[in-house]
Amino acid sequence: MSEFVDIFSGSDPENVATSVRLLLLMTVLSLAPGILILMTSFTRILIVLSFVRTSLATQQMPPNQVLIGIALFLTFFIMAPTFQEVNEEALTPLFNEEIGLDEAYEEASVPMKEFMAEHTRQKDLELFMGYSEMEEPETIEDIPLTTMVPAFAISELKTAFQMGFMIFVPFLVIDMAVASVLMSMGMMMLPPVMISLPFKILLFVLVDGWYLISKSLLDGF
Repeated sequence: MSEFVDIFSGSDPENVATSVRLLLLMTVLSLAPGILILMTSFTRILIVLSFVRTSLATQQMPPNQVLIGIALFLTFFIMAPTFQEVNEEALTPLFNEEIGLDEAYEEASVPMKEFMAEHTRQKDLELFMGYSEMEEPETIEDIPLTTMVPAFAISELKTAFQMGFMIFVPFLVIDMAVASVLMSMGMMMLPPVMISLPFKILLFVLVDGWYLISKSLLDGF
């Protein structure tokens, strides 16, 4: 503990700057899961992919690790321009000691706010602004992250569930058709899922489902 304190109490500015960078890195890493889930496209992508697996009724295929991995790299692909702007406007000047921590925070929040505002419904944003009794902001930069993030999160949830519903419909039709055929044949003891599963997988493969899902997600951003 004394060594840790000595780092900050030393007169060498280089040691202090290095310590600040380490603290900043530790803070970012500790907040990284929350930033990834609630301030990027990750939530929508993962929910949509989960709906795909549920509608196919393939149990754990693809596994959770695969879905999370796909969602993660699609998120990095979609968020690359925003992350690049954050790096150029905030992180690089901070590490070069051109700006302070407060200014770096402000500069980093602007690209994230612009991304979230583009995909946040006005009604959702007004909900949290009304509860916080905020005055109408003149620009996006005037909206605090404590208001923007939850508004963006519930907007993403609604969009993801809308896409999930559209994915569910064709597979539900197949299930209903198979169940009707089995009932008409008197085969009530045979689970319809056992018969409909191959047809759903076949339909999904024939229409190149993963391509269509990925394209829809990318087009949404």
